[in-house]
Amino acid sequence: MTFTTDRALRTTVAPAVPSTGRLRPLGLDEVRITGGYWAGRQRVNAAATLPHIEHWLEREGWLPNFDLAAAGTLPEGRRGREFSDSEVYKFLEAAAWQLGRDDDPALEERFRSVVARVVAAQEADGYLNTNFGRPGQGERWSDLEWGHELYCAGHLFQAAVARVRTRPDAGDGLLGVATRFADLICDVFGADGIRSVCGHAEVETALVELGRVTGEARYIEQARLFVERRGTGVLRDIEWGRSYYQDDIPVREAEVLRGHAVRANYLASGAVDVATETGDAGLLGALERQWANTVARRTYLTGGQGSHHQDEAFGDDFELPPDRAYSETCAGVASVQFSWRMLLARGGSGYADLVERTLFNVVATSPSADGTAFYYANTLHRRTPGEPADPDTVSPRAESSLRAPWFEVTCCPPNVARTLASLDSYLATASDDGVQLQQFAPARVATALTDGQEVELTVTTAYPSDGRVEVVVGRDASAPWTLSLRVPDWAAGATLTVDGETTEVAPGYAEVRRAFRAGDTVVLDLPVAPRFVRADPRIDAVRGSVAVQRGPVVQALESVDLPDGWPDVADVVVDTAVAPRDEDGRVVVRLCRRRVADAGWPYGAGAPVEAEAAVDVPLVAYHDWAERGPSTMRVWIPES
Repeated sequence: MTFTTDRALRTTVAPAVPSTGRLRPLGLDEVRITGGYWAGRQRVNAAATLPHIEHWLEREGWLPNFDLAAAGTLPEGRRGREFSDSEVYKFLEAAAWQLGRDDDPALEERFRSVVARVVAAQEADGYLNTNFGRPGQGERWSDLEWGHELYCAGHLFQAAVARVRTRPDAGDGLLGVATRFADLICDVFGADGIRSVCGHAEVETALVELGRVTGEARYIEQARLFVERRGTGVLRDIEWGRSYYQDDIPVREAEVLRGHAVRANYLASGAVDVATETGDAGLLGALERQWANTVARRTYLTGGQGSHHQDEAFGDDFELPPDRAYSETCAGVASVQFSWRMLLARGGSGYADLVERTLFNVVATSPSADGTAFYYANTLHRRTPGEPADPDTVSPRAESSLRAPWFEVTCCPPNVARTLASLDSYLATASDDGVQLQQFAPARVATALTDGQEVELTVTTAYPSDGRVEVVVGRDASAPWTLSLRVPDWAAGATLTVDGETTEVAPGYAEVRRAFRAGDTVVLDLPVAPRFVRADPRIDAVRGSVAVQRGPVVQALESVDLPDGWPDVADVVVDTAVAPRDEDGRVVVRLCRRRVADAGWPYGAGAPVEAEAAVDVPLVAYHDWAERGPSTMRVWIPES
């Protein structure tokens, strides 16, 4: 891998590249994950997940839809939901980021083949959608509430941005397709056009990124118009209310994220992009408030968001039932995007803390170990053993009780794929003063500071299995600069060792400022020992229960680990007088089996309860649950 540090000769190779902000991201050309947990996930993503997605896109007809469009035979033969085009674009984005990480001639050839089919389907005026605009189909822009035309366009734009940033001289036509469609959207939805928005936010952040990569201010202005129109009642009311697609309250006036969790986070991401590019401090302040309130009141321990199944939505404040957690994988991906943009705009370790929590406990939980099956929703309590999914059958959206190969609504697999393929760009940031390590993995970092100094770092760690993070500086500095290492909010008692001197550091950032010399070593030790976690007492559903977290990784009790004769995770309580501990690579807690006699009426004086002798039982990392067959599972365990 070659790192280029001449800022004048390159564009940052990352999904979000704001022109201003407290921090700038370090892209795939500056940061490389070299080992550890996330490198393993990325290998599986490249070798198994991307081919898996491409196979299903072809098999289910979503790629062939573009061939039908090019041939002029639609709507006959079209397959998939109204938003199926977007899955093709997300696959292209994921493939583009992967090609930015590693040269792969076979993947490059497949990428170009798919792009050629997309290019052929575009209409003369730039419009591109396989579900609207032809005889026998709905008219263009006739169903903004549910049609997803602009949503699909947004994912097309993001695929084009990824391609330009990773292969600027590709010449495959994808950027031209995107800009022609974006020009049409600006014509149709501009200040004098249709004064409405898409029911599923996404195009906002995509238009800003397209504007950033092309230098076309018109795209950013269109994104601003979409953000300003949201919440003014431009979409039809529905049974769940306009809050479902955030059209109930203007973005500037909202106090917390609400409605459909994916849409809310995508809208917030786009609004941050608009605010940073236009210098809108008021809008950015509103988003800062919404992020803080959502994290404090409407986010699961895992970082998951959304407790309503019927509308895939946030619940009210502190409405976070574990057994009814929807916690859609795509909401996790969108939350990471929102938090990351806030981090770049504002700085602050809390944003990176939530990114870490969500990556390890939502994004990493969705795909199976082999990368060919996925969770759409991520419950925190499974009451009945799941049913294995047929590896050759499409599953209903959230009804698969174990990871499934494909869904009727298949947003999650390609969303996971594009996140993992671009994950290197979420590890580190830079400022005028230095470099900040936001996430921890074995990695190489090479960048240039604003003053032209070249910085090289080698990060060695077994995190999150071990809390030791060693950073070795690779170049002499001509002037002092600051190396900052994030200390997570859970890491009370962390220490920093420099030149053999160890000091305790508080959550936030541990900073070392000096004129570094090659070979200088900084070691951050994070206390990743397992610990009990209790919830805010206003979360009614888990009152009287505890969870276990080891470092950033939430643990779960799975029925396959219970002693013989203990049938279910519902029948246990945890002895919190005995601290959880590491043993043979697992976290172990002391449990008692609880026997409760049935009564004729469950609201009397209380059914008799008997507790059997305590037994030490291993937990499993939540992101690894359900890899050993059908089971019951719970994250929150009642206290004895």
